[in-house]
Amino acid sequence: MAGARMANGSADAQELRDIDASVPHSARIWNYWLGGKDNFAADREAGDEFLTVYPGQRDKARAVRHFLARAVRYLVDEAGVRQFLDVGTGLPTADNTHEVAQRLAPESRIVYVDNDPLVLAHARILLTSSPEGVTNYIDADLHDPARILAEAGTTLDLTKPVALLLIGVLGHVADVDEARSILRRLLAGLPPGSFLVQCDGTDTDLDYVAALEQYRDSGGVPYNVRAHEEIESFYDGLEVVEPGVVQITRWRAEPNAFGEAADVSELGGVARKA
Repeated sequence: MAGARMANGSADAQELRDIDASVPHSARIWNYWLGGKDNFAADREAGDEFLTVYPGQRDKARAVRHFLARAVRYLVDEAGVRQFLDVGTGLPTADNTHEVAQRLAPESRIVYVDNDPLVLAHARILLTSSPEGVTNYIDADLHDPARILAEAGTTLDLTKPVALLLIGVLGHVADVDEARSILRRLLAGLPPGSFLVQCDGTDTDLDYVAALEQYRDSGGVPYNVRAHEEIESFYDGLEVVEPGVVQITRWRAEPNAFGEAADVSELGGVARKA
C-alpha cells in the first residue's frame, strides 16, 4: 500500500470542532511550547503557568524534538532502518517521525499510535506520507502491547527490523515495573535487529518536579519523573548505541546556530535488540 491510509476527513474535522477549547490539553500545551498553532487560549495559559515554575520547559520540549530527529536520522542513515512504530506520538508539529525518515528514505513505513481522539483527528488530517512510503495511525492504548503489535503488523513487516519510539511516554505509567513490562512486551513482538528510542523526564530538577505537581493538581494527565537508574533499566538486555543513555542534548549533539544546547532534565538513548 503506497501513501497514507485515508481517513474520513469530514468526520475528523467534526471531531475537532466538538473539542472543548476551554479545557487545557497536554498535547496542545506541548504544541504551544514547540511554537505550533494547534492550541487554544486555555492551553497557552496552562503552558505559561508551567513556565513560571519551570522556565526551562520550552527548551526541554525543543530538545526532545531535536533528539527524536537525530535518533531517526541515525537509524535511517547508519542502521538502515526503514520501519518505525511511534507510540504516543502527540500532536503533529515540525519534523515528525515520518518526515525525518522519508526525507532520507522515501520508502520508509511509519505507524503512529495514540488513544487520544484529539491527537488522532489532527494526525489524520495533517500527516501525509511520501508516495513511496506509508504512514498509518492506530487508535490503541500503551497498556495494550498485544493490540498495538497486531494492528501495526498490518502496515509493518514484523519479520524485519522496526524502530520502536517511546518519546516521553513511559512517564505516564506510574509504576516503573509496569512500564518495564509494557516495554518488554512491545520489544518481544519485534525481530532481532530492531531498535528502541526512548526518553523521559528525570527527578534532578526540583523546579521541573514542582511544575509537574502543579499541573497534576490542575487535573492534567499525570506525568511521573524517574531517577536515572530507573530510566537506564529500560535498556537492560539491549545493545546501547554510543554515547549511551544520557541527557538528550548530549546524545550525538550537532552544531547549531543557537550555541550549545541547554541542559534539560531528560534522559534517553537508542539501543538495538540482539
